[in-house]
Amino acid sequence: MRRFVGGSGRWATMLFLGWLGAGSVRAQAPPRPDAAEIRLALEKMKVLASVLYVAAHPDDENTRLIAYLANGRLADTGYLALTRGDGGQNLIGPEIGDLLGVIRSEELLAARRIDGGHQFFTRAKDFGYSKTPGETLGIWDKEQVLSDVVRVYREFEPDVVITRFPAAGRETHGHHTASAVLAREAMAAAGDPKRFPEQLDRLSPWRPRRLLWNTSRFFYDKPEDLKTEGLLKLDVGAYNPLLGLSYPELAARSRSMHKSQGFGASGTRGEVLEYFEHVDGDRAEADLFEGIDTTWGRIPGGKAVGSILERACRVFRPEEPSRVVPLLLEARAGIAALPDGHWRSVKLLDLDSIIAACLGLYLEAAASTPSAVPGDTVKVSLEAANRSPVAVRLERVTLAAAGTDAPVGQDLSAREAFKKTLDVALPADLPDSEPYWLRETGTPGMFRVDDPALIGLPENPPALAAAFALDVDGTPLVFVRPVVYKWNDPVRGEQYRPFEVVPVVTMSLSEGVFVFPDVAAQQVSVTVRAGRAGVAGKAHLEAPEGFTVSPPSRDFSIAEKDATTTLTFEVRPPDHASTGALEAVAEVGGRRYQRGIVHVEHDHIPTQLVLPPAEARLARVDLRRKGQAIGYVEGAGDQVPAGLRAIGYTVTELSQDELVPERLRRFDTVILGVRAYNTLERIRFRQPALWEYVKDGGTLIVQYTTVQELKVEAVGPLPLRLSHDRVSEEGAEVRFLLPDHPVLNVPNKITAADFEGWVQERGLYFADQWDPAYEAVLSCHDAGEPPRDGGLLVARLGKGTFVYTGYSWFRQLPAGVPGAYRLFANLIALGH
Repeated sequence: MRRFVGGSGRWATMLFLGWLGAGSVRAQAPPRPDAAEIRLALEKMKVLASVLYVAAHPDDENTRLIAYLANGRLADTGYLALTRGDGGQNLIGPEIGDLLGVIRSEELLAARRIDGGHQFFTRAKDFGYSKTPGETLGIWDKEQVLSDVVRVYREFEPDVVITRFPAAGRETHGHHTASAVLAREAMAAAGDPKRFPEQLDRLSPWRPRRLLWNTSRFFYDKPEDLKTEGLLKLDVGAYNPLLGLSYPELAARSRSMHKSQGFGASGTRGEVLEYFEHVDGDRAEADLFEGIDTTWGRIPGGKAVGSILERACRVFRPEEPSRVVPLLLEARAGIAALPDGHWRSVKLLDLDSIIAACLGLYLEAAASTPSAVPGDTVKVSLEAANRSPVAVRLERVTLAAAGTDAPVGQDLSAREAFKKTLDVALPADLPDSEPYWLRETGTPGMFRVDDPALIGLPENPPALAAAFALDVDGTPLVFVRPVVYKWNDPVRGEQYRPFEVVPVVTMSLSEGVFVFPDVAAQQVSVTVRAGRAGVAGKAHLEAPEGFTVSPPSRDFSIAEKDATTTLTFEVRPPDHASTGALEAVAEVGGRRYQRGIVHVEHDHIPTQLVLPPAEARLARVDLRRKGQAIGYVEGAGDQVPAGLRAIGYTVTELSQDELVPERLRRFDTVILGVRAYNTLERIRFRQPALWEYVKDGGTLIVQYTTVQELKVEAVGPLPLRLSHDRVSEEGAEVRFLLPDHPVLNVPNKITAADFEGWVQERGLYFADQWDPAYEAVLSCHDAGEPPRDGGLLVARLGKGTFVYTGYSWFRQLPAGVPGAYRLFANLIALGH
């Protein structure tokens, strides 16, 4: 049977249209669909149509269209995001890179749980802003990404493919255009058995009927420039009484799951038109599915099934859903008798889900602990209840990954739920719960995924799953549920999170970056965490050439599971500039462990486990400082304060309400974190105090701020205008516009070498207009573009100094880029 990826894991036979409410994180809880959801799912059983939306990033998708197609037209609707958004910015926390990609992947899944779509990905990385599709496809492995797009076409078998972006013209981002280019190339490739034949051991060639571009006024300078004559159009603004929402209202709840990007949206009512331009395949004049049979008549022998489902919809009563179960079982037998194929597999899974819902079936497998180590034994509590008068018998429960098979043979009823606790021995080779795309080292443009069965999945399959084998009124059915961890929170009540498989031992270093401004040694602490009780071993640090570590190793012994112990080492740098990675290694039972542990926790997504390498950056830097006391005002969240502490500054983190004159005058320099002017609601009331601080002799540094959602009328004390200008080539040449300026000379002499080794980009949201009192110190630009001089502006105001800088310090300092530290130290030193 084909593998299928749904919004919450369709492999587990549970995909409902599933409006659980905006912000719900109950993805791990047993599904509890209400009568309206069941009715909508029943209606969807009669429709055999599929649409795939294709774009580049999380948040590129048109949630209005997805909500309408999935819940109005009742089509299987998917979104293929070529990347996980790991190269973007983060409005809700300090996570960037891989951790941000994990957040944004889960935000897409949260969105799909609301709007009813399925979610897919490729192995492509979001390596940062790209200005041309040629650059994008050069950094990605084009053939691999095309293979992944083809795999999704063959897997999902869409009748219609819709791109968010055009393949030529109207370029907004190299990734955007590349997504459209690949979507079009995949049309022919997916239907050609000679292309990517390795996929055909379990998939079949598939060519979608048509490819359309979802054009919009967004792509034009003036809204009236969009010419709608000859375009296919759909009104997606209708109201769905089963949902109690219009499709744009539902879409707003879905869109608002992209919280890391600040994409909260408000719903609308009334007509909302979407426009489509023909790109490839059969042309449609009036409807997306023109010329496509979307009924059971598209399958030989399927019309009889369609008739049964029509009767089921007429018989269904919301106050007694179980009345329709006999008809659903009859329809299931009819589907099972059809020739094997895409719609047979899909609709069997859907129908099983509906049957479970109509029975009020409750099935759960909950571990007694949130995590365990391969080879350990875990207690798993099973619960099963049938809340209907239909005869249901639980025959057995199987946890195949653990080799556990528990015969039951018990009739289920609402009055007496089946409950049993099993001792489940985890296999010694059970993979850990690291996101599958992060397990191996990839390239700058691609994740490495060695198991083809995982490619395209939005997240890992569960570490453990329980299969409940039932007899429902004479029909054998199997329902799979992930093993979860469940607990009761005194405030929030019943809570769920994924059950995790973790290493025996994980480690974290006290800092992500250690900067050595001289030859003095620094203390490095390593916190060792036990994944099980009774862990003992040795730990040591492996340093790059020139750095020395003492002692060579330290013993540790940890008695309790999840307990930690901290080991200290001394690291001494060389007498010359040098950088590299400091790696922590633990040896337990003859095996080496080199992973850290991070739990990504936000209220709108399930808790996610990441096991990054247990390492830190070392940088021996010739660096001097002027000024010591820094006040730091966090905006969206970043790791700049940690980087400044690493080079010896005293950093005090301030809230916006602490920005008063008597508090500010204690600091040599005050720094606003990234997007502070976008995120701090009351910052505009504190600007007069900030300007007064500067006039009295302080230095104020404002880091990058986006043009949208500004909370202030003015970014600086003197006029300047922000733009979307950015320099995405991290190696772009940097010119010194004012070579004698203190920023380039005091206390560190800045040279071209200080701009080597930068990561991802030079900067973003540069100013494009400013008052003559500002001094533009640096200039750089991407190939083929004009100079961008507005990335570092300095102005004297009274006795002090104001700085606006769009250079991406929030990326460079955590990456341990030596020159970035030297230049930022010069910014801090201004006026001191």
